[in-house]
Amino acid sequence: MTEVISSAANPLIKRVRLLGDRRHRRREGAFVVRGVQPVWQAVEAGADIEVLIVAPDLLREPAAGMVAGQEAAGVKVARLSGELFGRIADRDGPAGLAAIVRQRPARLDDLPVRPSSVFMALHEVASPGNLGTIIRTADAAGAGGVILIGPCTDPFDPAAVKASMGAVFSVPVATAESAAEFLAWCKERGIAVAVTSGSEAGPGSRSGAGPGSGTFWDARLPAPLAILLGSEGAGLPDNLLAAGDLRLRIPMTGTAESLNLAVAAGILLYETWRRFRHESGAHGQRTES
Repeated sequence: MTEVISSAANPLIKRVRLLGDRRHRRREGAFVVRGVQPVWQAVEAGADIEVLIVAPDLLREPAAGMVAGQEAAGVKVARLSGELFGRIADRDGPAGLAAIVRQRPARLDDLPVRPSSVFMALHEVASPGNLGTIIRTADAAGAGGVILIGPCTDPFDPAAVKASMGAVFSVPVATAESAAEFLAWCKERGIAVAVTSGSEAGPGSRSGAGPGSGTFWDARLPAPLAILLGSEGAGLPDNLLAAGDLRLRIPMTGTAESLNLAVAAGILLYETWRRFRHESGAHGQRTES
């Protein structure tokens, strides 16, 4: 008879809770994924799944069939009571599926650079929800990867994984210890760096659009391109603004002083995608990052 775990003292349940801590995730090289769609994307992406965690009373088809297929292929499956699963879930009315997945952190050198590549680079981003949303948008807009610069939030934080809706398994997320490392990588590979600011380009900028010439809509976008966004509160420091090859500013009306970081990233990524497709004469969805 298949065991159904019902005790919170079970070692698996303790491990799931411990993996909520970033230091523990880093030490173990693993993280927890919750929800049918994110877990399914992990399976389809060929992620290294340690264990699928299932509540048979809650899980429905076709996800139950997917789990059965994975178990037949040799993936470990742990079954929990519905009550216990609800206690480790991140929302009310859980769907009954989670997984512990091994991390596969990427390096900058792992990112392929093609003539039309677009990368989203984030300097010291702090919100896991924003990061997960940006990863999801980067996937939808065909970006070649997301680059985290300096001390950033963890892309394997539960809130980031949830907000990415599984895109963390299909979009490479690489890290750079410093801005200097990121800028050197871009220079070596001929990638133009577009810095972002809410203000007009100043005299020290090398903006391709020209100082004070206007907004993102007016800028000429070279390719390949890395779009660099700053942290939610401080934005980009002056030294990074000065290091960009061009400066982008999203036009705004009304009284709001700034846009949410993930919203700004979505606007920049989609307009860049539209522009690159138009300039290359592409039709339909882009197949190359």
